[in-house]
Amino acid sequence: MVCSHNFQVTLTNPIYVRGVSVAAESVDIDENRKPTFRREGLVAAAVVAAIVARVSMFGHESSDYRLFIKDWYDFISTHGGFSALKHDFSDYNVPYLYLITLLTYLPIPALVGIKVISVVFDLVLAYFAYRIVVLRHGGGWLPPLAALIVLFLPTVATNSGLWGQADSIYAAFGLGGVYFLLRRRPWPAGVFFGLSLAFKLQAVFLFPLLLVLALKKWIPWRVLLVVPGVVLLLDVPALLAGAPLGQLLSVYVEQTSSYTALSLNAPSIYQFLPASADAAVIRPVGVAVTGLVVLGLCLGVLLSRVRLTTTKVVLMGATSAVLVPFLLPSMHERYFYLAEVLAVVAAFFLPHRLWYVPVLVQVASFLAYLHVLFPPAGSTPFGDPSGEMGDGRLPPGDTGLPVPGGNPPPESMVDQLVSGPTLEFRILAALMAIAVVSVLWTTIREFRPATRRPRPEGALQ
Repeated sequence: MVCSHNFQVTLTNPIYVRGVSVAAESVDIDENRKPTFRREGLVAAAVVAAIVARVSMFGHESSDYRLFIKDWYDFISTHGGFSALKHDFSDYNVPYLYLITLLTYLPIPALVGIKVISVVFDLVLAYFAYRIVVLRHGGGWLPPLAALIVLFLPTVATNSGLWGQADSIYAAFGLGGVYFLLRRRPWPAGVFFGLSLAFKLQAVFLFPLLLVLALKKWIPWRVLLVVPGVVLLLDVPALLAGAPLGQLLSVYVEQTSSYTALSLNAPSIYQFLPASADAAVIRPVGVAVTGLVVLGLCLGVLLSRVRLTTTKVVLMGATSAVLVPFLLPSMHERYFYLAEVLAVVAAFFLPHRLWYVPVLVQVASFLAYLHVLFPPAGSTPFGDPSGEMGDGRLPPGDTGLPVPGGNPPPESMVDQLVSGPTLEFRILAALMAIAVVSVLWTTIREFRPATRRPRPEGALQ
């Protein structure tokens, strides 16, 4: 009996029970940590693999790098470093030139430095994709999977590692702006959208989202003023270096008027027009139609009584990012970059409806990429000379070092670099059109007011 009593006391002893409980908790924590450590290890290994894949492409010199970016680097290097920014030698806005200027002070080869900058922002882009999907799914495998898909997208990998372009910079800031909007932190969102616009004009593809959220009072109107404020603030260092204010403010205006072709190898709606279409007539019509469509969609959302959610905001961003470059004339193949990333993010929010959209957008964009990066036999060896609406300035007939006040590439050169409507590009445009319609229709369905089922007769009201 004594032994039985002692045994009972031992079992009911609070200290002993607490010890067993703590031990059990430790076992549970250890068991929970194992999947987490395993997941983090696999994600880290995948990120390293993505970086290695990009580094393996670092030796490739694209025509954009040889004819433009390298010349900008050399011009800055031979004209006093930072003080060279007072000259008009590039059609990129000055924030990107600040980064190139920084490279000239470092013992890094120009080609490697240019690509390292873009790869770093690839990682930032993937991080914000991860953070946005966390808002929908919480922990687990889905958020890191979304980030890794973005990181391994063929267009994202080749844009930085092979091409040496800077699209990941503006896209990373743009996606960061979307993330802060979803977190209901409007002021950081405005700063990030301003940073995005400061690096590339293509940031405007997300501006319909900002307009809608301001109209729906998701964000205060004052936030919209932050965007141009950040752009102007980033012009200050160049002003201090001696750059004329008018030169800095007219960068994007000059870009929009540099090229007149309806499509610059972009899988857009203009691939369905005949090669004989009059671009001078169609371009302004295309711009007007795009504006009307965007305003119409904004008005539809404004009049909708459906409450905004994170899913709806992501859908609006994806719709804007894919619809605007599809309808606007004079788009390059790389102008669907934001659409490619947001299509992946949107698919993680509504996988059953949108799982195929990232595939369509990626196929259409990447095959257009290949046409420019590796032109077919017999075509111009330059590919896309600038990769931007007016990026880079060369004196007519000169492919050497840019000089201050140089002119855009002559139109005859531009005409050779643009592929007219072909069966291949019409197929790519058709794939992109399906993606546009799918995202647009899903967004419309999300904003359609839910219809109430009629109550049976005699039911309680």
